[in-house]
Amino acid sequence: MRLVGSLQLVLLLALTSTATGLNIPLEVEQPPTIITRTSGPIIALPLDNTITIRCEARGNPPPEYRWTKDGEDFVPPYIRTDHRDGTFMLHKKHLVTFRGKYRCYASNKLGTAMTEEIELRVPSVPKFPKEFHFPIVVKEGEPITLECNPPEGVAPRQIYWMSIGLQHIEQDARVSTGTDGNLYFSNALQNDSRADYCCVAAFSKIRTIVQKSAMAVVVTSLKPGNESADGGNSTKAPPVRIPGLLLPSGVQTEKVLLMGENLQLECIPHGYPTPTIEWMKMGEKLPLRTRYINFGKLLSISSVDESDGGKYMCKAQNSAGEAVHYFDVIVEDLPKWEKEPPQSQLTVIGTDVQIKCSVSGKPSPDITWRRNGELFIDDPGSSKRVLDDTVVLHNARAEDSAVYQCEASNRHGSVLANINIMVMNMAPRILTRDFQEYAVVVGGDIIMNCSVFSSPPPTISWAKNETLVTIERERFFSLSGSLQIISAGKNDSGKYVCVASNKEGKSSVTAMLDVKDPTKIEYPPQDVQIISGTTAQLMCQAEFDESLRGTFELVWRKDGEEIPLVPEENSRYFMGDGMLQIMSVNLSDQGIYTCIARTSLDEDNATALLTVLDVPDAPKNVEIFELKSLRNVRLSWIPGSDHNSSVTEFIVEYEESQWEPGRWKELQKVPGNQATAELALQGHLNYQFRVYAVNGVGPGPPSEPTRRHKTPPAAPERNPENIKIQGHLPHQMDISWEPLLPIEHNGPGLEYKVSYRKLDVEDVWKEHLVKRQSFDVKNTSTFIPYEVKIQSRNSHGWGPDPKVFTGYSGEDVPTAAPRDIAVEVINTTILRVSWTPAPPATVRGHLGGYDVHWLRKRSWLKPNKILDERRSLSFTGKRTHAIVPGLEPFSEYRLTVNVFNKKGNGPNSDPVTFNTPEGVPEQVPILTASNAQKDSILLVWGPPQEKNGVLTGYLLQHHLINETTLEVVDSQEMNITGADTTQWQLQGLEKNSLYRFHLRACTRAGCGPPMAQESNTVTPARAESQQSDFSTEGWFIGTMCAVALLTLVALMACFVRKQRGGKYAGTPPPTQRRDMFSMEKVKEKEDLHHDAESQGMNDDTFCEYSDSEEKPLKGRSSCSLTADDALGDSVSRDSMVDYADGEGEFDEDGSFIGEYSGVTHRGSVSEPSGPKPVTV
Repeated sequence: MRLVGSLQLVLLLALTSTATGLNIPLEVEQPPTIITRTSGPIIALPLDNTITIRCEARGNPPPEYRWTKDGEDFVPPYIRTDHRDGTFMLHKKHLVTFRGKYRCYASNKLGTAMTEEIELRVPSVPKFPKEFHFPIVVKEGEPITLECNPPEGVAPRQIYWMSIGLQHIEQDARVSTGTDGNLYFSNALQNDSRADYCCVAAFSKIRTIVQKSAMAVVVTSLKPGNESADGGNSTKAPPVRIPGLLLPSGVQTEKVLLMGENLQLECIPHGYPTPTIEWMKMGEKLPLRTRYINFGKLLSISSVDESDGGKYMCKAQNSAGEAVHYFDVIVEDLPKWEKEPPQSQLTVIGTDVQIKCSVSGKPSPDITWRRNGELFIDDPGSSKRVLDDTVVLHNARAEDSAVYQCEASNRHGSVLANINIMVMNMAPRILTRDFQEYAVVVGGDIIMNCSVFSSPPPTISWAKNETLVTIERERFFSLSGSLQIISAGKNDSGKYVCVASNKEGKSSVTAMLDVKDPTKIEYPPQDVQIISGTTAQLMCQAEFDESLRGTFELVWRKDGEEIPLVPEENSRYFMGDGMLQIMSVNLSDQGIYTCIARTSLDEDNATALLTVLDVPDAPKNVEIFELKSLRNVRLSWIPGSDHNSSVTEFIVEYEESQWEPGRWKELQKVPGNQATAELALQGHLNYQFRVYAVNGVGPGPPSEPTRRHKTPPAAPERNPENIKIQGHLPHQMDISWEPLLPIEHNGPGLEYKVSYRKLDVEDVWKEHLVKRQSFDVKNTSTFIPYEVKIQSRNSHGWGPDPKVFTGYSGEDVPTAAPRDIAVEVINTTILRVSWTPAPPATVRGHLGGYDVHWLRKRSWLKPNKILDERRSLSFTGKRTHAIVPGLEPFSEYRLTVNVFNKKGNGPNSDPVTFNTPEGVPEQVPILTASNAQKDSILLVWGPPQEKNGVLTGYLLQHHLINETTLEVVDSQEMNITGADTTQWQLQGLEKNSLYRFHLRACTRAGCGPPMAQESNTVTPARAESQQSDFSTEGWFIGTMCAVALLTLVALMACFVRKQRGGKYAGTPPPTQRRDMFSMEKVKEKEDLHHDAESQGMNDDTFCEYSDSEEKPLKGRSSCSLTADDALGDSVSRDSMVDYADGEGEFDEDGSFIGEYSGVTHRGSVSEPSGPKPVTV
């Protein structure tokens, strides 16, 4: 809570006269403290070139060092110069002279610290003395002891008994090696006699093996009279001997060992028969840790404690009796601190100081006290007393400050403690730098240091921003005077003051805290699957405090290992702008990638899994297993890794050495969840197989090839396929087929039996054996059906029964023409022709179809001009009629039909002559409106180029147009009966109005498509002005003449072009030539105008004048020369397309289906209801 006034959180350090683990800052004067020392004993090995004995202490002033050896001052020969401490080195050459116990002393003006004794052992090289051994002669059944007396050396030491030939002496319950290295025989047998018993000692740590001189043993046999025999072969079993103990001697042994060591008790018996050993602990059961070694002769208990002490007994017994031995086991212990070594103390002057040295051990340790390394004994008359394990300094003074040593020892070892006693009064000294700056991110923890040294201990308090406000306890804690803030917030920023005080004085220090925004990864990397060999990209975007930009870095780790920021040469990693790019990804790049965004204060991280997809590994252990025969095998394999993409299939490939050695071919596909394949093989081949896997990435590498697998020869398993029977010549039949593949031969000597006979007649099979893949049958009749079959065979038999195929011998051209040709004219351009087919025998081949030929002889518009326009159409298949399109109206035709086959055409039928009826005319080529008056307009036009019949006149329609809405207001039409009329003065029109005119040319068959034009009548005033001004002016008359002349030239040019192109046949009647000539000139002028404006148009959109209704197959279109075509008034497309739109179509044999009349002119404007005809 917040308090008014001088309130602050005071964090107290308890005032005490002792400080556990006293750690005085080095800035304060203090006696030496040993911080590094060598623990003894040190064993110098032969491989060591130098021995280093370390001693290092801290203190202020820095300590000086001296050494003692075996209690005498010692000056080390080689002092290290790289450190200012007491460490020295001894070189290998003089190590033996430096054996002994060393102690290090570190001193300054405030006291002296010392180390425990450090023993240096320099073992000599182990070796056996040179000895001569007399043979040991014993009687059969007596015990033998071969002494080894191994030399001392560096542990561990192992003892072996071997022969001169380095063969181990066989050991058992009768013969065994003791822990002392001797070889013990419980009783001797004759086969124990030998002259090469050698004891070998091995020292593994120094890599040394030494061998003792060989010893000889002679075992003499006994005569039946129980006397030793010097000769003869008569022996008997040794006499029974009561058991005894070769080791240990006597009845009882005392065994002393230290806590934690392994207890080993050994009893090696003698006697005959060989005694057995039994162990027990008197009054207790043996612990579960007990083990029996060396055939039960050695009892071992690991890591003994005090409870393992007591009396143990071993009993040796056989049929003759028993012997026992007792062990008194005493477990003792090294001196040890009961809880911890006595601690250094900082206290004020005038207090009582007590130093207690609490140790344990067995036997009880003796305690020796020293002060600054010198013996410190009790003085009853002084204030400094030594009371066994305790030193008391009564009313301590500053001069009592020193280093006190407590050393506790027994026969097993010692422990030493240096206790720094500092007696002083000192005002607080703050060791932390003033105005130290601290920074932490929001939500983080921070510790602001306030390291203080004083005596007595100080009281430490903290205040914030000098406002003496309360600091909330739940987030603020004291750590040895420092202030810890948990989960800092922005409002925790500011200035903090640490104040330390005691009765000697006080001091303070200021700390500055800045709480910054945390670092946070906003867009972490996402898990990604990537195909091997491509580029992987991982993105990572982070936000951080702007003031920390200089320390911000973004690093990446893969599986915990950091990826270097600076790319190495040929590195595949590229990093920048929060992106990690991995070029040419391979399987080693798969793993967990961690993005770490960090500043000097904090960091955030995010991980993503990069999964590398790759082609599967090659299958392994591909093996062949035979099934029913050598030609039916099972292939098995162990799939390789699929590299994170499931295997979809396995491909089995084969290679054979006879036909295409070295070339691998696919044999079979196997589902990806299967690792076996049953294979049916061809005969007479030497196979080997391999397998590869396919997954979503692609095919993997193939496995290693299998061993070769040879299949026996056999008859072919199939016959040729794709048999073709053709007749290229009239009296010959050509038979060809697709031969068997080489691997399908199944054996040597492959050939084919070709059999053939005539169909549907009694005929025998004719057979031929060939090795090629074709056969020609000569001298056949023309187009006769045959049955053909082909069977394969080799030197091991025939293939299966072949299939029978039907074919024909060679064809020839047809000899007869269709009969009964009939023609039905459907309309002006289409007719239907029918016939009776030629007899099948005369076709002399496969019927190809029929050709229809027609010749246009003349146009009835020009009956005296003979034409020679020939056309034909082919209709495939068997048929008796056809639809012939593309005829010209009002013409005379001649038509013939012939049949054809593959060899050619037959003769033509008798010709049929017919006429086509009249048709409607084409659109007039030009329509102009001129000389507009208030109620009249002059219309001028040219006659149609293709009249398609006798022209009877024109149909003229005129529509009054609303100029605002462009809708038709009124419509009228009139028939102009004069065929030669080419202009018309239209009267009775409304003044100042817009009119649209439609003009159609007509024959007896009807009227053609309209031509449209628009024009306006004028007001009365304007009409009078035009009459008075223009009609009397000479230039106006000249202009009109020039227009008429240009129109005439254009019409003539158009006429000439039509004649050259063959599009307009015939000559117009004399009464129409003059008008047509003038219209041709106009058309030529309009064509030139179109060419200039239509350069970007293609042939399909180019407009030309044509008789579109009468020539439906030409697909031409018509368009007027006015802008009114947008309304479609003058468009007419009367063609075969029109027939299709009128629900007419051609069927698959070319016949026309649907309506043949009533064709609607598309694109024409609907005439208004209620026309007002005008009769002229």
